[in-house]
Amino acid sequence: MNDPFDLLLATRNDGKVAELRALLSELPVRLRTLDEFPGAPAVVEDRDTLDGNARKKAETLAAFASVPALADDTGLEVDALDGRPGVHTARFAGADATAADNRRKLLRTLDGRADRGAQFRTVVALAAPADASRDDPGDTHCVEGVCRGRIARSERGDGGFGYDELFVPNDAPADQTFAEMSAEAKNAVSHRRRALDAMHTHLEARFAEERQ
Repeated sequence: MNDPFDLLLATRNDGKVAELRALLSELPVRLRTLDEFPGAPAVVEDRDTLDGNARKKAETLAAFASVPALADDTGLEVDALDGRPGVHTARFAGADATAADNRRKLLRTLDGRADRGAQFRTVVALAAPADASRDDPGDTHCVEGVCRGRIARSERGDGGFGYDELFVPNDAPADQTFAEMSAEAKNAVSHRRRALDAMHTHLEARFAEERQ
């Protein structure tokens, strides 16, 4: 059996690491985390798009660690807010806002509005570092996944992270928020699951090429 490939998860969010581990469990990879790379830079997410932020994180950390890196950026796009908070999802209530601050602001902003439609959109970037010994300049491949749903009128559930207490996916069993669903149920329908499904074929092709 061929040895698994190292793949760095370019995030310090423990909830996201756990979710990615579950979603990538069927691939022949050895998942690495930033805790294994002392001195890894904290990448500032200052691009104007989810794609730009995901690419920046993946490319910066792949170059630092000299292993392929997988990064994502996720935005909550609310219909009644013309797609906001979008790329500013993590900072919706301010630069130092907590997830709870962001959820409270979203509920206040949507107070009295009938249209609660929204979607989570995730862009996943896989960056391969340059390899001078093979004259390989490296490359980055991006995919995205979308999960449609709506914003609940109050927080429900105690699982997940971010806006999970407020987001009810269209495919949710029993009208549950992400935070009310089991990890397995959430992972089956989530935006990140759909993005990683799109990445799966690309990863398998890359692994097959590396083994030749």
